[in-house]
Amino acid sequence: MLRIALAQINPHVGNLHYNQQLIIDAWQNAETSQADLVLFPELVTTGYMPEDLLLKPSFIKSVSDMVEQIINASRKFHSAALITTPHLCPVTQTLFNAVHLIQNGEIITTRYKHHLPNYGVFDERRYFTAGDMPALIEFQGHRLGVMICEDMWSHDVVDHLASRGAEIFIALNASPFSQHKDEWRKQHATRHAQTHQKPFIYLNQIGGQDDLVFDGYSFVTNANGHVIHQCVRFESDLSIIEFNNGALSGDFILPLLPCDSEIFYGASVLATRDYLSKNNIKQVLLGLSGGIDSAIVAAIAVDAIGHDNVTGIMMPSQFTSQNSLNDAEQVAKNLGIHYKIIPINNLMTHMEQSIPSLNGIAHENMQSRLRGNILMTLSNQSGALVLTTGNKSEIAMGYTTLYGDMCGGYNPIIDVYKTQIYPMAHWRNKNSLPHFKCQTLNIIPDSVITKPPTAELRDNQTDQDSLPPYEILDGILIGLVEKDLSVDDMIAQGYDRTTVQKVQKSLYFAEYKR
Repeated sequence: MLRIALAQINPHVGNLHYNQQLIIDAWQNAETSQADLVLFPELVTTGYMPEDLLLKPSFIKSVSDMVEQIINASRKFHSAALITTPHLCPVTQTLFNAVHLIQNGEIITTRYKHHLPNYGVFDERRYFTAGDMPALIEFQGHRLGVMICEDMWSHDVVDHLASRGAEIFIALNASPFSQHKDEWRKQHATRHAQTHQKPFIYLNQIGGQDDLVFDGYSFVTNANGHVIHQCVRFESDLSIIEFNNGALSGDFILPLLPCDSEIFYGASVLATRDYLSKNNIKQVLLGLSGGIDSAIVAAIAVDAIGHDNVTGIMMPSQFTSQNSLNDAEQVAKNLGIHYKIIPINNLMTHMEQSIPSLNGIAHENMQSRLRGNILMTLSNQSGALVLTTGNKSEIAMGYTTLYGDMCGGYNPIIDVYKTQIYPMAHWRNKNSLPHFKCQTLNIIPDSVITKPPTAELRDNQTDQDSLPPYEILDGILIGLVEKDLSVDDMIAQGYDRTTVQKVQKSLYFAEYKR
């Protein structure tokens, strides 16, 4: 029997010392659980993706030194480990995305990634050389079909390993989260397992890295392609799987399938927490308007780093309703965050006096820029990072102000459409996850969720004065942005031609802001 440990962990890009200790600690925990072999995610030594750090000879030398230290540390373990790392081949002096089998103070064998992704967020061909088709890894009498991330997304590598007699497939991944990504992963793994009647282990990392977030959610299928075990999502995890005579056993867990709102919210919390912690940022502040977007960002921030580290700033003008003042204060109270009110009326008067005939959009944007100026000044003074609160629908349409509400260092909801924000708020009011810093429910008042969305930059303003209803707008944007459909495609789905053309024009024109 082979006891395999799945180390679903959160490496930090470029922080080699931290990653080394993270690997050793996970290895030690697996050793305590009597594992024979410990699996680690793709590029665990450097974090994914180190990008142009890989072009620095000094960095590659540091990675090599780190691997040597891991090799030396392995002498104290009975178990072996599959360690994924950038590897400079000493013969060809080319860099590979590699996996080492390390045991008892030495590298037993090394395999290279064959398929290098070069689409979307991936640019591996810039840095790595593609390896040949990988050979099997022999370990304790077992033939392991080990592949690195992209190699599992096509048939050829899996078919090659199966033809050589692989008893079990193992995929080591750094697969960023996106909607439906888990379904796609399972479809591929299930198909490979069913085709070759071999179990499949899929290991993924967790963590936020700038504009990416890795959800973990590692899983195991049996030889029939049925998922029999699933690791937790957005958290570190260590699972032990026993492999014997082609069959798997262990303390299998299959969590309930989460809804989209839980997934989006959990991804936003992890992404925000890691962006702040990996950049050593302790506190944040944000403009708290009484609207749903700023309320959900405040909630995400509190769940990520705790209420003591979050400050909400209400900056009312003559156009700010009493309801908005009440709602902003209630959100701050429910979350237990620091709260300040800084009116902008006097600043508006100075601007109006300095710039004759200031009116229309310019007058509206001036208010947003005054607020951005206040937030950035407070940020400079306190060291707290400003969180931006614009949703994807607004940003796509350019319904934002440069140097105004676009000010800030990080936006937790930048990839969340407006119509997705409301279900997230409802979900969070009824739920909290164990790793959230706040366990309080009902934190976003109903009045915030039900009010018509408005920027409150003029009397009786609503978003729908300038934009189509969000239900229509988001349907068009999802078609144009997510599915790469044409205007004619959207019209064929029943959308009004004039509306679709207006949305597309705004989407393209606002690119300079983004």
